[in-house]
Amino acid sequence: MINTIFIGSVSACFEIDNDLAYHSKEKYTVCLDGKALFESDTNVFSVFDLMPDREYVLEISGEDPVTFRTAKESCAVSVRDFGAKGDGFSDDTVSIQTAINCLPNNGRLYFPEGVYLTAPIVLKSHITLDISEKAKLLGLPDQSAYNVIPGTAKDIITGEDIHFGTWEGNAVPMHQALIFAEYAEDIRIVGRGVIDGNAEAGGWWENVKERNIPRPRLLFFNRCKLITVHGITVCNAASWQIHPYFSSYLHFLDLDITAPKDSPNTDALDPEACDNVWISGCRFSVGDDCIAIKSGKIDIGRKFKQPAENHNIRNCLMQFGHGAVTLGSEMAGGVRNLTVERCIFDHTDRGLRIKTRRGRGKDAVIDGVLFEKMKMNGVLTPIVINMWYNCCDPDRYSEYNTTREKLPVDDRTPYLGKFTFRDMECLDCSVAACYCDGLPEMPISEINVEDIHFTFADDARPGIPAMKNNAVEMCKAGMYFDNVDKLSIKNVTIDGCIGDKLIVGNVGELIKE
Repeated sequence: MINTIFIGSVSACFEIDNDLAYHSKEKYTVCLDGKALFESDTNVFSVFDLMPDREYVLEISGEDPVTFRTAKESCAVSVRDFGAKGDGFSDDTVSIQTAINCLPNNGRLYFPEGVYLTAPIVLKSHITLDISEKAKLLGLPDQSAYNVIPGTAKDIITGEDIHFGTWEGNAVPMHQALIFAEYAEDIRIVGRGVIDGNAEAGGWWENVKERNIPRPRLLFFNRCKLITVHGITVCNAASWQIHPYFSSYLHFLDLDITAPKDSPNTDALDPEACDNVWISGCRFSVGDDCIAIKSGKIDIGRKFKQPAENHNIRNCLMQFGHGAVTLGSEMAGGVRNLTVERCIFDHTDRGLRIKTRRGRGKDAVIDGVLFEKMKMNGVLTPIVINMWYNCCDPDRYSEYNTTREKLPVDDRTPYLGKFTFRDMECLDCSVAACYCDGLPEMPISEINVEDIHFTFADDARPGIPAMKNNAVEMCKAGMYFDNVDKLSIKNVTIDGCIGDKLIVGNVGELIKE
């Protein structure tokens, strides 16, 4: 069965409904109106260069045909008609921005073959950017071209703070992103082209800890809704590649998101305090976390009480990141209802990576997390739930955040609810199969581990399973659980483990089958 994920005016995205992770059972040919277009072996595939408001019949081998109609649009114009050169040398910023400003509602701006050198551009509501297969938007290397956006600005009448800039969970000034939208809706960025941040040429990856103003992201959406990014390659951002912030109804489909393995803080896709997020068919290979789901630090979490909720991640391939799917550590607003399914994690440091600690606050509730039908290859530690994360904040080495003594539960105490991991194959692990460490005063409420097979690499090397104070290296360790109220383990096998396969401390109820 073929499910339709997205239909725009010139592109569409589909998913084969099966129980397999990322890849289909066998190769298939995609045909449109009886004409063969390409072969594929992935569960998610797309067609591009369609005509608006036209009916098509799509077929693949062994599946019933799907009839669909593309969306209507008011017009389609080329960026070249507004003076853009696309020669890779001329500054095309003004031409691109002018074209966007002139587009009517439901209009499409087309980028034909070429390299369009540009400073940050601002999107508006009800438009489509269509980046053709041989087109590239390339960020200007001049750092002064990236204006500084204030974290907040006061309403001159009410005195209310209006939020604009952010970094790592706080409302702070930031450099403007290359593709930038605030308080907008109904935006589509589609095509088979490239948006390249050009960060190395701009020197953005140098001396990152000495910068007073956070580096720009590549795509940034603040308080937007109905955003679709489909088909393009996103690469080489100065910091995070794609950062939606307090936004809703977001679709990220069939994307390539890449950065060098050693590039600093180049997370691929970090939805923060967003709801109804769909990530499907994407390929990630970056220098930090592949997907990091966030909801702000304690001031933001306490003020807005906006959790990251209703996220679905499926049929994605994640490679070489610190974490494949990370929650936190900026999660003071909470994370609720996350499903990750049918994905492949390949040589990431961790599979699921939860980062929180004392001080994130009582609204920092993570609950309703499901991982199923997953494959992990060469992941150092597949499952990490860490309530002792020790990075980024000034108080990370304080007695409050290091003592293993049971402290009073107060407004600063985070909460971790129910986590379910089932039907997973985790091959060639190195450090530990699973490492879950709750707080003595607030244990992890419930962990269910079912139908999972772990193996360890022959050449496994010792490592730290979770970033925390006083961490101890492990190698080929089994499943470690400390400070958990309820733990259920059913049909789990671990091959190649050194020492005990199950290491348990301070677990209230243990069910093992």
